[in-house]
Formats: sequence, C-alpha cells, structure tokens
Amino acid sequence: MEHPIPPTDTSAAVPFVRHTWVQRLKDSDLWHSFCTHPSAIFAAALLILVAVTAALAPVLSPQNPYDLAALELWNSEIPPLWHDGGQAPFVLGTDTQGRDILSALLYGSRISLIIGFASVLVALAIGLSLGLMAGYFGGWIDNVIMRVGDVLLSMPFILIAILITAIATASLPTGLKDVLAAPILIFAIAVPSWVQYARTVRASAMVEAKKEYVQAAKLIRVKPWRIMVQHILPNCLTPIMVAATLNFGLAILSEATLSFLGVGMPPDQPSLGTLIRIGNQYLFSGLWWIVVFPSIQLCLIVLSVNMIGDWLRDALNPKLR
Repeated sequence: MEHPIPPTDTSAAVPFVRHTWVQRLKDSDLWHSFCTHPSAIFAAALLILVAVTAALAPVLSPQNPYDLAALELWNSEIPPLWHDGGQAPFVLGTDTQGRDILSALLYGSRISLIIGFASVLVALAIGLSLGLMAGYFGGWIDNVIMRVGDVLLSMPFILIAILITAIATASLPTGLKDVLAAPILIFAIAVPSWVQYARTVRASAMVEAKKEYVQAAKLIRVKPWRIMVQHILPNCLTPIMVAATLNFGLAILSEATLSFLGVGMPPDQPSLGTLIRIGNQYLFSGLWWIVVFPSIQLCLIVLSVNMIGDWLRDALNPKLR
C-alpha cells in the first residue's frame, strides 16, 4: 500500500532576506582585502582625519585666516608653542602677517581637497563620455577624439594648466579673478587629465562593443547612449576607479604646484601650495615653521591617497586574488 506524500511544510521555508548595500559591502572580497591590509587601513584613517578636520576648520581653528580684519601684526612671526617664544593659542606659530599656521593648514587642506576632488570628477566626466563615444562608434569620431588627446599628451601638463589659468585670468575683470580662482584651477587641472580616462574607457568599450549582448541590444534598437551607459560603462569601471584614486593625489599636487608658481589660489585664500610659496620666501630667515608644516600636510595627504590607490589596484586585480 502506497503511503500518501505528506504536504510540504511551507512555514519552515527559509525567508528571503534582502541584504542592504552595507551588508553586501561587508561580505565582499574588497572589504576583506581592506581589513587585512594594514597600510590601506592606516592611509584611510589618515585621509579621513585630514578630511574631517578640514571640514570642521571653522570650529577647530583658532582664527579665520581668510578674514584679514582678524589678523594682528603684533602676533606675526611667533614660533611654535614648544619653541622658545611660543604663545597660545598659536600651536604651530604664525606667519609674517599674524596668520595662525594651524588655522591656515585646516582651511588650506579643505581648499586643496575640494579642488583635487572636483578636478578629478570633471576630468572623469569628460574622459568617460569621450572614451565611450570613441570606443562605441569608432571611425572618424574615434580619430578626432584620440588625436586631440595625443596633442594634449604631447605638451607638458603644467604648461597646459598655466596657459589655461593665464588666459582665464587675463580675460576676467579684476573683481572676479579671486572669486573664480578655484573654478579656474579645477578646469585647468581637468582639461589635460581626461585623456587617461578616455583611453582606458575606449579600450574597454571597443572590446565590449563586439560582444553578443551589445549586438543583441543593437538588434532590438536600444538607443546608443543607453547601451553605453547601462551595458558598456559598468564593465569599464574597475580600471577607472584605480586611475581616479591615483589621479586624486596628482590633482592635489598639481594644484599645489600651480599655487606655488603664483598662478593658483590668491594669498588671501591660501591653499597648501600658496602657504608653501609664502613660507619659502622666509625659509632662510629662521621662520622654518611657515613652510615646513604645510609641506608635511601636503605630503601626508598625497601619501595616504597613493597608498589607497596602490591597495585598490592590487585588490581589483584578478590575477592577484
């Protein structure tokens, strides 16, 4: 006699759990690689500390270095607090105008981080757009975009940035030069930087455009921009993430270089490069703290960004897994 099959107990079924993006990140190989990489943890902690202190500069700094009315000349050239002649609250001393070095570092780091991050975003947007177009359409569009990129690569990076800032500054009224100094710097750094992103995306887009899923999307008449954004672009993001992270440090260095050469941020809105340029004039006069502390801050920022970029390059490399 056949025994009847008992009914399935649906109440004992395992419920479907929708994981949040935070849980997916914790379960990913990238997070595991980060947690087991001491130098990446140190660099991320250092960069977060610099970013948080820069964002809280109005709260943490003893004075506003951009407010010229708050500067007192009798507080000028005060050495650091642990040095003979140091005074509170000027922990890192003051410059020749009475500007607190610690306050200038916090505000200057904020400007350098914002300009570096914004220039990377602008260059990334231009490079992704042009690289996708060149790799997907090919033909004369590819030739024009790549030849323009070759022309930019044949010229020194700093020379192009100085040329752009000089033309923009000369064509603006006197009252707008200082106001638009930061946007001009962002544009000057982004223009010669997009070529690397465009070449990387173009190479990946040319490979992806020949695959079956892209050909199938073309057959059902999906719009080209939708194919590029929704299908090709996600498969090109891994090398772009690494390049953008490494170029973030280069963008901060480029801003510091332009400001050091006198074509960047004005003295009343000092970035780290401007502070180094001002302090370099008094290095041999015994006022070493004016140039040393901004230089250390710049080195720490660029070092932390490069360490994160090196870890990300190794973590996203499938050959090293």
